[in-house]
Parts: sequence; structure tokens; C-alpha cells
Amino acid sequence: MILITGATGFLGHNLCEYLAGRGASLRALVRPTSDYAFLEELGVELAWGDLNDAEAVARACEGCQEVVHAGAKFCLWGPWEEFYRTNVRGTHHILEAACQAKVRRFIYVSTLAVIGRPIPGRIIDEEHPCAPLDPYQYTKLMCERLALRYHAQRGLPVIVVRPGAFYGPWGHYALNRLLFDDFLRGIRIQVHHGRHITFPVYVKDACWAIEALLERGRPGEIYNVSGESISHRQASDIVSRLAGKSTWRFNAPEGLMVTVARVLEMLACFTQREPWYPLNLYPYIFYDWPVSSEK
Repeated sequence: MILITGATGFLGHNLCEYLAGRGASLRALVRPTSDYAFLEELGVELAWGDLNDAEAVARACEGCQEVVHAGAKFCLWGPWEEFYRTNVRGTHHILEAACQAKVRRFIYVSTLAVIGRPIPGRIIDEEHPCAPLDPYQYTKLMCERLALRYHAQRGLPVIVVRPGAFYGPWGHYALNRLLFDDFLRGIRIQVHHGRHITFPVYVKDACWAIEALLERGRPGEIYNVSGESISHRQASDIVSRLAGKSTWRFNAPEGLMVTVARVLEMLACFTQREPWYPLNLYPYIFYDWPVSSEK
């Protein structure tokens, strides 16, 4: 039995479909308020609760041989306390429960975003220094280190996977929104003529990688999982061609986009809703991410 956290999220939805299709027995930790109907259709056993409920997490882990911890608060805007509560405290609860259940594999789904600020001219492998820039990146790196401490000190067979920027079915946020949804709405914007390098990974390829790590991953190790690093222009051209639309984009100056983001952030202080272009998008748009998944 494999326990999946974050099963109703973008990666989790695809992962449950993939693993169920491969004949795996799955259990998902889900909130009663989540949209979990598809999990029932897949035959996934449901364990009620969330990551902040240590007792519910412990019950969910009972009898499981493997855990894929994909649950997290992922967004580009919001208070530190919310990220810390779900990401760090929640991860502590699931690690403790996995130790008690004596699982044979624990996959912690991190993110390549923990790099924060890529070093110009350097390939991003698993040894690249991390310099997180926002609450999401900071808390995900904290969780990586916490999980690896459980491996070193408690013998929990932890494997850390760092996926790139997901795209694919069931996703309408981050890269999926910028490359696909915004374009199909008629928003045709690029910066620096689209020359910066992005790090996309097709979500179903990430699912395959997680299955491979469950079978053959080395505990205590970190693995990058990304597709080919390509320019924003290349990615936009592919999407345009597949959609049968012109490849034309308005080339927005960096200063203009940052100013717009700052204004939207100020408005968000009043609306308490994430701005359409939060400032925390900056490193993903204005830095180069040449990622190696060779390992």
C-alpha cells in the first residue's frame, strides 16, 4: 500500500491516475472538503484528515509500505505562517508517522525552485547551492533538510525528488497558466524576447520518475526531475503551433513588468487575493534555469 499526500493537487491527481493504472494499491490523505470523487473512481482508499492533524496522519500511515509526500502549500503569494504550518509542520507529522509505520520508502516531493537564484553559467545539478527567495522556496528547503535528517538520524529511507515546473493535465497555475491558459485567453506577453531558459517537466514524466524512485532510488539522495531546459520563446512557439495560432508576442520591458507586479502586490494588500503577476514570479521569468536530470 502506498500513501499519497496531496492527492487532489496537480501532481497528486496525475500520480494517483498513473499508479492506479499500474495496479498499485493506494491510500490518499484527503480533507472532506476536497474534490475527491475521481479518487473513489480510481479505487483509491481514502483516509480523512490533513497534514496539520498529527493523529489523522498517523492513522493514514498505518499499514503502508511506502509514502509519497506531495502535499504542500504551493503558491507565489501569501504569509510565511501559512507556508510554515502546512509545509514544515505537516512534513514533520508525516515523517514521524512514517517512522512509526516502518515504511520501506519515503519519497519527499520537493521542487527545483529551492535553488532560488541560479548561478549564471552553471548547470543546475543536485549539488548546486540553494538560495531560496520566498516563503515557498524557504519552507520546501527546510522540509528537504528535515526529511534527510530523519534518514540520517532515524534510519527512515527518505528519497528527495526535485521536479521542474509542471505542465500537463489538471493544472491551471504557474507554468501551465503562463504558457497555456494566459495565451489561450489572448494574453501574449514575453520579456527579454523570451530568451531566458525555463525548466518544464511534463507531469506524467514526473509520475514515471517517482515510480522509478520508489523501486530503485537510493535513500538519502536528491534527484532532479526535469525535461529539456528550453527558452521561453521556444516553449511559446511550441504552444502557438499546437494551438494553430500566431507565434507573435508583445515584448514587455523588464522594468514595466516589475512595476505592474509591484502595483498588483499593493492592491493585493487590500483585496487579500493573490495578484495575477506576483513579484515572486521574478526568478522564474528573469533567471536562466539550465537543469540537469542526468542523475
